Parts: sequence; structure tokens; C-alpha cells
Amino acid sequence: MHSEDIDELKAKRMCFACIGERYLSDEVRSNGKRAKCSYCRKMRRSYSVGDIAERIQTAFEQHYFRTSDQPDDWEYTLLRDRESNYEWERHGEPVVYAIMNAAEIPEEAAQDVQAILEDEHSDFDSAAMGEETEFADESYYEEKQVSDDAWQEEWRNFENALKTEARFFSRTAASHLASVFDRIDGLRTHDGRPLVVDAGPGTDFHRLFRARVFQSDDKLEAALGRPDQHLGPPPAFLAAAGRMNARGISVFYGANDPIAAIAEVRPPVGSRVAVAQLEIIRKLRLLDLTALKDVRLSGSIFDFGFAARLERAQFLRSLSRRITQPVMPDDEPFEYLATQAIADFLATESSLSVDGILFPSVQVAGDVLNVVLFQKSARVAAMDIPKGAEITARTGQLGEDGWEHDYSVIEEVPPVPMETEKKEKDHPWPDFAAIATMPWEAVDSDLRGVTLRILSDSIKVHRVKRVVFDTDEFPVRRHRWEKRKADF
Repeated sequence: MHSEDIDELKAKRMCFACIGERYLSDEVRSNGKRAKCSYCRKMRRSYSVGDIAERIQTAFEQHYFRTSDQPDDWEYTLLRDRESNYEWERHGEPVVYAIMNAAEIPEEAAQDVQAILEDEHSDFDSAAMGEETEFADESYYEEKQVSDDAWQEEWRNFENALKTEARFFSRTAASHLASVFDRIDGLRTHDGRPLVVDAGPGTDFHRLFRARVFQSDDKLEAALGRPDQHLGPPPAFLAAAGRMNARGISVFYGANDPIAAIAEVRPPVGSRVAVAQLEIIRKLRLLDLTALKDVRLSGSIFDFGFAARLERAQFLRSLSRRITQPVMPDDEPFEYLATQAIADFLATESSLSVDGILFPSVQVAGDVLNVVLFQKSARVAAMDIPKGAEITARTGQLGEDGWEHDYSVIEEVPPVPMETEKKEKDHPWPDFAAIATMPWEAVDSDLRGVTLRILSDSIKVHRVKRVVFDTDEFPVRRHRWEKRKADF
């Protein structure tokens, strides 16, 4: 076309009503100028077709690609096969129909846009060599597959930086995690599940199981006597490094299934495992990593930021696998750095305000969930045991056939003195002189709110008799070759 014809096409007007794609239509309706539409002839807010062409070009650069006008190697092979009735067809759809369907505009308008864009991308050299250019009238277009390569590269850099550069106070790591988890609580899965879920009273996720391995009866008896002190998170000085915590950071690990809780602590044969059920007594917010693989994102290709959000969503789908992949014991000090950094970030720095993370079990197959509650939300309520009570736990007794396993706990509480009862009835006012001489008890320095309560009647002891492995078996082939010298 002559430049004058292209200028005429660019000057034409397209109103919001002639654009079916909602995002672009709303933009024209909000920002366009009132003029007579060149296609429906109505006076409405509109953009020039030249402006519409620019918006479509940007959308196509981000979300579409021009398909090859030649068969690939495999298709050439099929074409050369005399016994094959294969007929090659170019992939995608003709450029005019691609434009028309993407913006949901009339075919006449799509033809005008295509003509404008073809003119902008055509050049003399390509025409002389017979090479097809962007938006040529015989070109075909297809939607791009979303690529998260840039996110994957950033994640590798993030892991490498933690291992080799700066483990603490890394602004680069914090910035990367902020971009990964930014407003993630607003995302949903294909079936409408949120990525951040509620736990606690009135929710489906209000009880957890926790297991601890014991190799001696003395320690087991102590734990059975005071499970609130021994079956909850360990004190900081005993907290070993784990998938979601660095050494010295005490967090709560649990599961929604008792067998999974046992499997996660990997008990040796012959050991005893105490399993307790705990009740979540206040509302919590948990990031559900199992939902990441099904995250769904809707939007418009005419939204400039939509492509970047699609790429992040694609990366989030793979993040659950990255975070929960099995790690060999020898590799844990390095391979847990990334997941520990994530947990620290979500616990202290993130705007999400979450209390923990739900993630799939590595040890048990199926719909089994593990949970980690961050240090701020991992406090277990103290049991209501009278002062001066003596607690005795037993693991069994001698019977006619030898030692019989029988686990029990006995609490011996002191009686309430009769004089104290009488004084309380006779003197409604407290004895301030006596109070002044009473010894002061240490003030609890733990300012965290209580989150969990052990259900003492739920505790069970499992004696590990054997361990079963689920494996994939592969044969090993062995060959012997005669050494030969190369001819060159």
C-alpha cells in the first residue's frame, strides 16, 4: 500500500463497542475520544486504528509468535515417505484471524490493523529475497507457551548466592523472595482453592500429629509424663537444622496423619516413637505449597503486566516440587539453605503474614500433608498440673510370660490443706503480709501467644519392628570390550 493509504487506515476510528476483548474495550471506553466509529458508524468513545494496531502489536510480541512457513525435519520425513498420506499444513491461524480473535474485533478492522502492521515491518531486502516478515498477509500466528526460564535462572542464582556468597542479610535474596511471594494470597487454583488457607478452630485443619523417636525408656517416660514439654518443639539450644529451619530456630513440624508423622522422623528399627495429637487453638494462616502446582491466572494479553504474571505463575507451579524434593542426608547442610531462607522470609519479612507452611510429605505417598509452624506460632500450652504434683510414667510390667508393654502415667497431687480452705472462707480479703513473704516464681519470658494444646489422651507409643521400602529396581548390564587403537 502507498503511505497515503496507510495514513488513512491509521486515522480511522474504532469504538469500544466494536472491541469484544473486555480489557481493551474498557480501556478505550475510559480513555478514548468521542468520535464516529468507522465500522459501526456510531458516536462513541474510540481509539484511532493506528493506536489499536500499536496495542495489538505489543500484545502479539508478548503472547504470539509467527510460525514457520516451512515444514520441520520430522514433517519433511513424513512428506518424503511414499507410503504416508501425510499432507503438511502450516501451524497456527492466518494473521487476520489471529488479530480478529485476539482482540475480538470485526474482520474488516482486523484487515486494516494487519495492513498497518505489515507496512511497518516490511523492508526492501526481505521482499527481494522472498522472506516473510512480521504480519505479512500470508503469515500465520500461534500463541506462545509461557516460559519461566528467567525465573528459573533467578532461582538458581538465589540458591548459589546462599551457598557461596552471603548466607545472612542478603538483600538480593530478600528481593528475589519478595518478588516470588508478592500478593500470592490473592491467587487461586483451577478449582478455586486459595494458596493461603486458614487453620485452627472452625476449619477443616484444626488438629495435627507430632512424633518423636526414643531409644531409651528413661527419656520416653519423661516425655509421657510431660508431653507438653517433650513432644512439642524443642528448646532453641536443642533445635537441629531441618528443611524449614536453621539450627537453633525452634519450629513445630507435624502432619495431618500419624503414620506420616512417624515416617518423617525416620525411626530406626527397635526404637520407640511417641505420637501425640495436638489441637490448634487459635486461627492461623498457612501457605499451602500443594496448591502451587495448580495455580491459575486469568487476565488479558492487552494488560502490559500480564505476561510477567503468567511467567511467575508458571514458576510457582514448579516451586512446590523444588521445595519438597528429597535431599540426601550428606547434602542437607547446603540443599536446605534455600528452603530455610524461604521459611525465615515468610516468618519475619513477608507482607503475607503467614504462620507456617503446608507441604506434601516426602516420606509417604498420597494426599498426606506436613506442616511447619514458624517459631512465632509454635508455642504449646502448658498442661494444668497442680503445684507439687509427682508424675510417674511406666512403660510396662512383669507378667507371667515376662515383660509386658503397658504404658501409663500416674499423677500424685498434694491435698489442699484444711486450714487454707477455712481461712479462705473466713477471710475474704487476702493476707497481704503473708503474700509479701512468699517466694517469687520466675516470670515466663516467652511472650508468644499459645497456639497448640496437646491432647494427653491421644498419645500412643509405637515400637518400630521393621521398615518397608518402596523402590524402583533397575538391572545392571556389564560388558567387556577389546581395546583398540584409533586409526588417526
